[in-house]
Amino acid sequence: MEDIRSRIDYLTDTLNYHNRKYYVDDSPEISDFEFDAMLLELEKLEEQYPELVRSDSPTIRVGGEAVSEFAEVVHSVPMQSLQKAFSSDEIIDFDRRVRETVANPIYVVEHKIDGLSVSIEYTNGVLTRASTRGNGITGEDITENVKTIRSVPLKLKDTIPFLEVRGEVFMPDNAFVRLNESLEDAGQPLFANPRNAAAGSLRQLDSKIAAKRGLDIFVFNIQQIEGVTINSHIEGLNFLKEQGFKTILNDRTFNTIEEVISEISRIGEERGSLSFGIDGAVVKVNDFASREILGTTEKFPRWAIAYKYPAEKQTTKLRDIKIQVGRTGVLTPLAILDTVHIAGSNVSRATLHNIDYIKEKDIRINDTVVVEKAGDIIPAVVEVITSDRDGSEVEFDMPEFCPECGAEVVREADEAAYRCTGISCPAQRLRNIIHFVSRPAMDIDGLGASNIEKLAENGLINDASDLYYLDFEKAAELRGFGKKWAENLKNSLEKSKNNPLYRLIFGLGIRHIGEKAAKNLAKTYKTIDNLIIATADDMSQIEDVGPIMAKSVVEFMSSEQSLQFIERLKRAGVECVYEDDTNVSDLRFENKTFVLTGTLTKYTRQEASKIIEQFGGKSSSSVSKKTDFVLAGTEAGSKLTKAESLGITVITEEEFEEMIK
Repeated sequence: MEDIRSRIDYLTDTLNYHNRKYYVDDSPEISDFEFDAMLLELEKLEEQYPELVRSDSPTIRVGGEAVSEFAEVVHSVPMQSLQKAFSSDEIIDFDRRVRETVANPIYVVEHKIDGLSVSIEYTNGVLTRASTRGNGITGEDITENVKTIRSVPLKLKDTIPFLEVRGEVFMPDNAFVRLNESLEDAGQPLFANPRNAAAGSLRQLDSKIAAKRGLDIFVFNIQQIEGVTINSHIEGLNFLKEQGFKTILNDRTFNTIEEVISEISRIGEERGSLSFGIDGAVVKVNDFASREILGTTEKFPRWAIAYKYPAEKQTTKLRDIKIQVGRTGVLTPLAILDTVHIAGSNVSRATLHNIDYIKEKDIRINDTVVVEKAGDIIPAVVEVITSDRDGSEVEFDMPEFCPECGAEVVREADEAAYRCTGISCPAQRLRNIIHFVSRPAMDIDGLGASNIEKLAENGLINDASDLYYLDFEKAAELRGFGKKWAENLKNSLEKSKNNPLYRLIFGLGIRHIGEKAAKNLAKTYKTIDNLIIATADDMSQIEDVGPIMAKSVVEFMSSEQSLQFIERLKRAGVECVYEDDTNVSDLRFENKTFVLTGTLTKYTRQEASKIIEQFGGKSSSSVSKKTDFVLAGTEAGSKLTKAESLGITVITEEEFEEMIK
């Protein structure tokens, strides 16, 4: 056991070191592959020996059980806001007030991160609690979500008796773009800017969701500390950096207010080139003794002030409106503009969001418009100067057919977006192929996103059906592939031709049709040909399908592109037929719903769920009054608590095994 403990300690310490080098110091020393291999080994060991899991284990970063609500936290040191300035004169006035109390103050100037302010507490060097600012006096406990932020140290370098720091959680620009792309994929509303995205992610009740959002943090203040004496702001941030925190302040100090104003201007000029959002610059007195003399008001400290940069807008001419087809088939109108300089970059295009936005603001081709960068990232048309109209303006309507592939464009009643219905649309082909070959769909090995992109770039495939007609000799000649890869891919494609029917239905990527609905459609219609001629009325009666899904399937199957795609699959020998893999002779769990929670030792959750389905039951991710059983493993969390409060039967793994004997 000591050998296991030593190995877990080694992996934990090593991974935490490399985690800091990557996310805090920005100087990685090992490859992602090496890091992932060690992390996988640690996960397996922790699964076998849960009693040896350390509180600072990097596996915590993926999130844990969801909570029903955030607990209240009362801040022992109030998290005050800052007095705001909007002009140089106000900064000069701030300096005058400081000098009336403190002779020869020395200032520091730092970026004002556009995010969400949080407090993080450490006891004996270990992270124990994190909370939102709230109203400055009372916030919310978001400990589990903050632990998923990889630049937050779970354990400090030194065993400090107590430390509370304040930082700003933000979403980097690239993470913001990725998040909105994923939300678009799911047909969900997009975030307007990175700050809203960071706040929404940090307040997710499910920390697993927060873990996927790519949040980051800059720590900018010591709220309270025991066992260490700190005399200045720069000394404090250098100390925090040594302990493993990510900070943004350099070591520069400023003796005059003219130097401070110059630094504010410099930061403002670099605003457009940063990888994260800022909305101002913060001026602080560096010396803590001077801060003590200056004191605070009820609302803000007298030793600091925040200069707010104005939202940068420019007026220009909108010359045309083009349609951009996204990788999910959404048609987005794009304004073509006379080039203007906004927030550090030249802008010649701007999003118009959707047709409702265009109609609401009455945006027309040849209009004079006001453009700004939403969150200093995405240029957007925010206003029309109607007084400049001369009669040459042209109203805009969405096209009936996709400009990329000619397929019909549809708009569902409850959505603002127009979508292309073409399965072979070039604009969304990579996404469609990636989905088609994925494990829950056709499960074709050897085709990651980069490999698919390389095959497409070299003209070897245009859509997923082309995979079954692939020239394997030419594919093998591509750099990084080779004969062995081509041979394995060929075998995997042959194997996929006899997949269960539901995999093909799911792999087609029909809007609203998930894996469960695909299984029910396969069970009902038995062949793809039967599904093609099915009516929406009949289909909507199927369990877990309904009218919206049925309409989506019928629209998909009536498209000429879809029929040609399916016909090519059939000619290639794809014979996916329905296979009833349930134990029809034993439906002991029929009409019973199970929820799995905690860590199971004898089964994975997928294995347990499959057993339940084989006996005619269902597995669900959430506990409700309709739940019949909760299968609880070790460290079961809020789901177990909710089940007990609702009087739902809770069973152990041993009891589950008795039930399936």
